[in-house]
Amino acid sequence: MLKSVTQPERAGWAAPAVAIVLAITAFRVCLLAFNRMDLFVDEAQYWLWGQELAFGYYSKPPMIGWVIRFFTDLAGSDAPFWVRLPAPLFHGATALILGSIAAHVFGRRAGILVAAGFATLPMVALSSILISTDTIMFPFLALALAGYLRLLEKSAPWWAVLTGAAVGLAFLSKYAAIYYLICAPIAAALIPQARPRLRDILIALVAFLVVISPNIIWNVLNGFTTVEHTLDNADWVRDPSQKAGLSLAKLSEFLISQFAVFGPVLFGALIWQSLRARKQSDARQFLLIFTLPILAVVCVQALLSGAYANWAAAAYLAGTVTVIPWMTPRWLVASFVVNGALSLALPIIGVFAETPATQDSAALKRYTGRDEMSLQIIETALRTGTTDVVAQNRDILADLFYTGRDSGLSFYALPTTGRAAHHYALKYPLPDETAGPVLYIADSRRPPVCQPDAQPVTTISPTSGTYGGKTKRLYLVPGDCWAAP
Repeated sequence: MLKSVTQPERAGWAAPAVAIVLAITAFRVCLLAFNRMDLFVDEAQYWLWGQELAFGYYSKPPMIGWVIRFFTDLAGSDAPFWVRLPAPLFHGATALILGSIAAHVFGRRAGILVAAGFATLPMVALSSILISTDTIMFPFLALALAGYLRLLEKSAPWWAVLTGAAVGLAFLSKYAAIYYLICAPIAAALIPQARPRLRDILIALVAFLVVISPNIIWNVLNGFTTVEHTLDNADWVRDPSQKAGLSLAKLSEFLISQFAVFGPVLFGALIWQSLRARKQSDARQFLLIFTLPILAVVCVQALLSGAYANWAAAAYLAGTVTVIPWMTPRWLVASFVVNGALSLALPIIGVFAETPATQDSAALKRYTGRDEMSLQIIETALRTGTTDVVAQNRDILADLFYTGRDSGLSFYALPTTGRAAHHYALKYPLPDETAGPVLYIADSRRPPVCQPDAQPVTTISPTSGTYGGKTKRLYLVPGDCWAAP
């Protein structure tokens, strides 16, 4: 059994933790109902995936599409509120699972603090007003961590099945779940108490493979589309001589961003605890092993080619469990004050996203004006009598499919040669046999190359929001304009 410094008193953590998490979640759900942020391009794409139920998609595994479809079908509505509702609920579930881990390992106080601490992380506050694959992955990954700790404590087939299946469900949510399959062997190599029986390892692996097998088969049948896109994110892997470089600036940018993702006090505490890792208990060392290698991998990616701030998000499940119970009361208060303030502010900011004072702010600009652009395009299509709309821009296509879902129009991506650049080019290329005129949305001043003398039927020039200052020209061209000769 992995040991903490003292034998924990575990009873009595659940009621206060549930009360705190429910209060935070209810606050977020209430404000989400008044949120005025348009669905971002990724969110609109995830919604579309939910309309095309499959075992895999162009850029991500399928779980997020399934979850959105479940919630929108349950509600009988595709409104942004229902698309995003899983986010605060899944985060609440994750907080309670992590709280149960902390209570089991470190005691009652730790369970309450960890549940509240995770629920108020900046990354959780932000991703509670959006829908993302990290959010969907978190409760399954937390459940896997809980199951694995119990498996190490007591060898039993059901804990092995739970652990393997939970990692599999996390993998079906986001491939970053694979980090746990890297961290577990490292823990086993460094900590004798973290070595499960061979039988349990095999059972867990079988459960994992059974759960992920539909997505593996889908990838095989679809040319490993999702895997290819994942490799695009780590583009230096394909061409190290051209793509890889050593950029301390990008590494620094990523590390600085982690103070915003995890919270400035918590990330500072994590660094300090990591420097003292050899003096920590077995339990804390184990949790650090499920934290630091993930950060290390993404740091290497950032150094070589850059990394988004959320790419190491999986590290902060175990990271929360190990850091918060270790901190002194003074620093805990400081952390809760800072993170709590952000948790209160972010949902409120979303409510006022479309006000003149905020819609062009750096934080909100990309979440406003998307539906207005789509509505103008749809109005132009209906006015000109065409039923087919063609675009090359992924952002435009994503919102057209969502905003125009009940318009009676058909939306297509511009035909391309070679590997599809995005989901719409893969699934919705304009058919060569399209009859009648189509409305083409051009990103540049130039008309389509297949009809260079075409004149725009209208131009759209928003002054604010996502497309503020960007003019879109709309052309009416023959449906076979791009057909292969």
